[in-house]
Amino acid sequence: MPPVPARLALSPSCTLSSMPKPAVTLETVWQTGLTFSNVEKSTSWGAPALKVRGNLMAGVPTNKAAEPGSLLIRIDRRDRPALLAESPDLYYAPDHYLGYDGVLVRLKHLTPEILHDLLAMAYKFATRKPGRPLK
Repeated sequence: MPPVPARLALSPSCTLSSMPKPAVTLETVWQTGLTFSNVEKSTSWGAPALKVRGNLMAGVPTNKAAEPGSLLIRIDRRDRPALLAESPDLYYAPDHYLGYDGVLVRLKHLTPEILHDLLAMAYKFATRKPGRPLK
């Protein structure tokens, strides 16, 4: 592999772990979610949420088991173990949420790219036909 040109090389004190990640805020979540068809900003249990045709897609978790700075993403609960195993720093599921279709996400570890993918999964989940499995 050829050496990295000097103009593109990072300074020795600048490592990938020290570089700032793009910040994902709740405002980023709302802006990204509203790019999906028929999604509107609403509330769920009195907290800000995104819904598609009245179905919850994502929102601020209200149960005391949720860590501050978290986001609830609606997904099929059968998909949750894979996410938890893949990135336990990003995803978590307190006992209160285990019987619910969703996963909690720590915003401080979330990137805009992952956010978009998660909202796409949530959109697909929220718009599925009742009684039909997700494909």
